[in-house]
Amino acid sequence: MPAEAQTSIDVVVVAFNRFDLTESCLRHLGTQTRDYRLVVCDNGSTDDTQAQTRKLRPDADVVRFEENQAFARACNAGVAACEGDIVVLLNNDVDCRPEFLDRLVAPLEDDPTIGSVAALCMRPDGAHIDSIGMTSDVTLSGFPRLQGRPIAEACATRPLLTGPAGTAAAYRRSAWEQVDGLDEHLFAYNEDFDLALRLRVAGWATTAAPDAVGVHLGSATHGHRSAWQRRHGGFGRGYVMRRYRLLRSRRAVRAAFTEVIVVVGDALISRDLAAVRGRLAGWRAAGGLPARARPPHEAVDEAITLRDAIALRRGVYSGGP
Repeated sequence: MPAEAQTSIDVVVVAFNRFDLTESCLRHLGTQTRDYRLVVCDNGSTDDTQAQTRKLRPDADVVRFEENQAFARACNAGVAACEGDIVVLLNNDVDCRPEFLDRLVAPLEDDPTIGSVAALCMRPDGAHIDSIGMTSDVTLSGFPRLQGRPIAEACATRPLLTGPAGTAAAYRRSAWEQVDGLDEHLFAYNEDFDLALRLRVAGWATTAAPDAVGVHLGSATHGHRSAWQRRHGGFGRGYVMRRYRLLRSRRAVRAAFTEVIVVVGDALISRDLAAVRGRLAGWRAAGGLPARARPPHEAVDEAITLRDAIALRRGVYSGGP
């Protein structure tokens, strides 16, 4: 009797300049213990990423944009260029251990109800967690889960897992296609969180794979807490608030109060209005678009208090505790 066909895996890496990061990422992918198809999306790079990728990994399929596009659009293009059963999204600043893919996709192969899996992204110090998926408070604010905590806590069950972070994540293709992938209205930030919410609304379960480890350099492409980051992060927050009708929900007061605290604090620290302008632009961009359903109870951690949420926001700004 012939052996059962192994689940096919597509790995999509989006790169925008910094080929030194992409090269390290691809070399680590080259050590994987599991077969996969590699797709590199050159998102408008000006450092000859396309040619250097072909030289380093002749087996890779390269999708090229002449100009820098939304991260969501680049990811969607990479996913559309292949047809594997499982799609793995990987930032170009993540270096994976050899068993990364094998362990990341195992939950999807074992349980057909699971639509996504979060990897453990470790900080370069090897001792602390950068994220293991995302969690959400009742205002649908997404946070890197367990950020800054010791690696020994990677198997913790709280805070609740909402879904994987796009930094290093696996998705069942049928689940991805059911919800139409990433929302291309979002240029960068919150697109993976929004996808996690939509997958949970669609009835797909999620889980974490703490033994699927990648080292994440973190914010290596755009610079930590740059105005660019804060503006686009604010855009994503404003967009999510309007699409999910948060200001019409019973959590409206808390949501509005939290945003006031955050934008005032950001303005005082950064001495600009990037976060405010981003939120206003995101709110306007969501205007006229249909409302999205609130995710199920198990996708939101109601134990995250207002004080906790502010601390988590502060952790995102500072890079964690």
